[in-house]
Parts: sequence; C-alpha cells; structure tokens
Amino acid sequence: MDRAPDLDSFFADATWGEVLSALRAVLAGTELGETLKWGAACYTFGGSNVAILGGYSDCCRLAFFKGTLISDPEGALILTGPRSRASKYLRFQTPEQVADRADQVRDYVARAIAVEKSGAKVDFAKDDLDYPEELTERLEEDEAFRAAFEALTPGRRRGYVLHFSDAKQSRTRAARIEKHRERILAGKGMHDR
Repeated sequence: MDRAPDLDSFFADATWGEVLSALRAVLAGTELGETLKWGAACYTFGGSNVAILGGYSDCCRLAFFKGTLISDPEGALILTGPRSRASKYLRFQTPEQVADRADQVRDYVARAIAVEKSGAKVDFAKDDLDYPEELTERLEEDEAFRAAFEALTPGRRRGYVLHFSDAKQSRTRAARIEKHRERILAGKGMHDR
C-alpha cells in the first residue's frame, strides 16, 4: 500500500494517534490505497473511496462509505447517524482493541472491496425529506433560486434541507435559507469551499 507523506500529521493526533496508527498498520496489509482527503486518512480501491479514519471525542472510527451495502451478520457496523443512508463504521478506543479485532477489520475491508468490485451503489435517488415551509415558499417565489437548488446534487440538496429543517423557529429557518442563498446560486454545497 502506498503511503502519502502528508498523512504523518494526521496520525500524530495527540488524543487518538496510537489507535489511528494501529488501524493504519492493519489496513496496510489490505488491498486498499491510502491518501489524504478531507483532512483524514482515506482508503481507496480502484479509484473509489472505500473507508476513512477519524478521531472523535469518544473513539476512533473506521467508516465505510458504502457501509449499508456491506454484509454485517455480526452486527458490528454502526450507522453514522440517524439520517445516514450509506456510511457505517467500526468503533475503537484503544490500540489493544484494534489488535484484538484486526481479523475483523481485515474481513470487513474484504467485504467492502467485494462491494466495490460488484459495482453496487447506494440508492440516494429517493428524496424522502419534507422541505420546510420556508424553503418551499422561497423556491416558489425565486425562480433563479429554485433552478439553482434543483441543479444541486441530491446529497447537497439533502444537506441543505436537513440544516434548514433542524431549526425550531420559522425565522431561524428563513435566516438559514437566506444565509446560504448565494452558495446555492453558485452551485455549492454547505461544506464546499
């Protein structure tokens, strides 16, 4: 597995460096390539993103981008969030846990690679979100905004709808929509630069 030298700072994380490095050592023995994406160690196969490492407040995660498609009879994979439709992860807190579960990690990586080889894709087409009233009104009254919003990828639209909907008050939802209007008109998602 090729290693990019700019990943060294990622693995030097003061809180989770030992756990991340232990996971890195296990992943080095797989068919995955390693690169730096989104400020984290990302693992690829055949040019596709397969997994990513991350240190969080309570644990390290080895997250699989198509985790919902990976066979998981053991129930080891955890859904990244209540609204996640694709990503699932394995959770670690100590290097010893990584060592104890190294075979499991390699097995799940092999399953993730099998999903990539199969060409299976997560179905994101279904837009099961209810648009908040403030967004619906804005889309009806502003044709340029509507065209730009509809031109966004399904994931970017979903991100905005979730962000707008999370506000409890109508005026906050409207303010969020206004705040992101220019980004939407520029075709950018919430986290795009």
